Amino acid sequence: MNLGLTLIGQSITFIVFVWFCMKFIWPPIRTAMRERQEAIAAGLQASEEADKKLADAASGAEQELAKAKEEAAGIIDQARNRANQMIEEAKNDARVEGERMIEAAKAEIEQEMNRAKEALRAQVSTLVISGAEQVLESSVDESKHSEMLDKLAGQL
Repeated sequence: MNLGLTLIGQSITFIVFVWFCMKFIWPPIRTAMRERQEAIAAGLQASEEADKKLADAASGAEQELAKAKEEAAGIIDQARNRANQMIEEAKNDARVEGERMIEAAKAEIEQEMNRAKEALRAQVSTLVISGAEQVLESSVDESKHSEMLDKLAGQL
């Protein structure tokens, strides 16, 4: 065996193998690697865009949440103001109703007082007639002296 011929034969085989690989194997591998590289680049770009959209959505959500909190606080304040207004209206209505009831009671008391005075006048006139009868020991005609008795009752 000749070492020089073996080495030359192996070199030629290696060169043919490299040429075959470069001609038929490397182009599809390069194409696949290029496509894979482009897909990875597109995925990274999409990921960056998604991160930006997510950050924008998060800030938008925070803004919407803050706006919703402000609106809720405004609604609560309006409800409190309306409740206070309703309480004040109820107090005023109760006060007016109380004053009206007091006035009605005063008017009723006044009427009762007038009725009592009239009843007392009638009783006093009866007592006066009775006393006058006893003093004079004669009968006093009520119908004849009714004008005098009305005048006397008016003075009482």
